Amino acid sequence: MTSNDTTATTTLDETQEPAVLFRETAEGKRLRRRVILTAIFLLTATALALGGVIAYGIHARVEAAAKLQWTTAQATIPIVSVISPTSTPPDEEIALPGNTQAFIDAPIYARTSGYLQHWYFDIGAHVQQGQMLAEIETPEIDQQLRQARADLQAAQVNLDLAQTTATRLQLLVKEAAVSKQETDQAVSTFNAQKATVEARAAEVHRLEKMQGFQKIYAPFAGVITARNTDIGALIDAGATTPSKELFHLASIDKLRVYVAVPEIYMRAAQPGATASLTLDEFPGQVFLGTLTRTANAIDPTSHTLRVEVDIDNPSGQLLPGAYVFVHLKLPQASRSVAVPANTLLFRSEGLRVAVVRDGRAELVPVTIGRDYGSTVEVVSGLRLDDVVIINPADSLISGTPVRVNERQAVATAQ
Repeated sequence: MTSNDTTATTTLDETQEPAVLFRETAEGKRLRRRVILTAIFLLTATALALGGVIAYGIHARVEAAAKLQWTTAQATIPIVSVISPTSTPPDEEIALPGNTQAFIDAPIYARTSGYLQHWYFDIGAHVQQGQMLAEIETPEIDQQLRQARADLQAAQVNLDLAQTTATRLQLLVKEAAVSKQETDQAVSTFNAQKATVEARAAEVHRLEKMQGFQKIYAPFAGVITARNTDIGALIDAGATTPSKELFHLASIDKLRVYVAVPEIYMRAAQPGATASLTLDEFPGQVFLGTLTRTANAIDPTSHTLRVEVDIDNPSGQLLPGAYVFVHLKLPQASRSVAVPANTLLFRSEGLRVAVVRDGRAELVPVTIGRDYGSTVEVVSGLRLDDVVIINPADSLISGTPVRVNERQAVATAQ
């Protein structure tokens, strides 16, 4: 029984050992599978991490390259400073230079030759029309007049004799006492003597007029502005030599001012318009005048319109030849804008101003009015809402991308 038991035990143990081995082998497989899965997971995680690092690095490099390219492109776009045009005031006016002139201005010459015997007025003297300014001694004219009168008297005597002879012969020819030929000759002699008397009388009349020019009178009321002769001076009024001006007379109760108005402002030059005059020697004082007439023609050389402004000067405060500024009011249609002078571009095709539109520079043609020095007036080509570039580069062309200085743009907007 013991043998059987032993045999049974041995048999039982032998039958149990493969099961134990089998269980150990399954656990090993599961362990190996777990290890393999863990290794695969770790390898996959490592690969993913490495791929992420690589992808991040590539993305960072691409982004850095793109940013560098954008920065480089932005760096090539010039940064410009801008300004907005300023509007002109509603009561805008133009100030044009001019010189005052006497309303009547005339040089006084001698009409007869001789020596100046006396002068009665010097420079600055106010004279009335008809007052004698000077007197000339004319001995030659006096002698010629005496001779002409004697010739006239002799011609008159001959005329009387010829008339008597012709009358007698006309009576005798009726009685056939004289021939018809003698009578006709006597009548012809009478007519010739009559013409001679008329010629002698005309000569006497001419010399009397010349003698009347011995006294020089003022042709109008005014002021003596120049005296170019003195007592004893030789006065030559001959036609072969240029005459010398004795006096210069100017009427200053009313003055004229001739002004050249630019063509673009010709609408401000309307006859009857009021013009104000200012002078440096009278600071703060304004003299009012009237635009009386224009030339009605544009000068093709200067493209200006010549106008005349008359101003009353009863007190004589204004003097002829003074430098004045004539202020003319501009009509509403002539309003303009002003920009700094450093915004202008002088090109071969004409004057240009650079403006910013849609992030690009555009060169627009402009027409300049008045030049104030630091600023200029633009009468056409710009609007108040334009953004004008200050100090544009000479190489700037239309269509060039530009960036506006942000800080300066904010200040401009304000």
